[in-house]
Amino acid sequence: MKNKNILSNVKNASSGLLTGIINGFLGSGGGVVAVFMLEKICKLNEKKAHATSVFVIMVLCIFSGFLYISQGEISIKDVIIYIPGGIVGGAIGALLLKKIKTEILKILFGLLMIYSGIRMFF
Repeated sequence: MKNKNILSNVKNASSGLLTGIINGFLGSGGGVVAVFMLEKICKLNEKKAHATSVFVIMVLCIFSGFLYISQGEISIKDVIIYIPGGIVGGAIGALLLKKIKTEILKILFGLLMIYSGIRMFF
């Protein structure tokens, strides 16, 4: 039983490490990795994986944002305009997640990933 907990902790920590690297490097694209890891490796159901990912990515984005600000890459005035809309959108998204069927969530997430992938090429 103890070995199973250790293995689970190593999987979770590794998932967090990979998510953090991708988030710091590519922005909140780490959320895509986080959802995959939380579902497939950590065995969370889809809705819990998405909700957990949002919280983890929020913390990672705040940390990465402070690093970018402290390095002079961005300034607060560059990003302040996006925060009110992001807060409202985040609240709407959290409320919708509770109501949406898991099958629809999978389809929407898959379509977003496909769209994002196509945009990367063009």
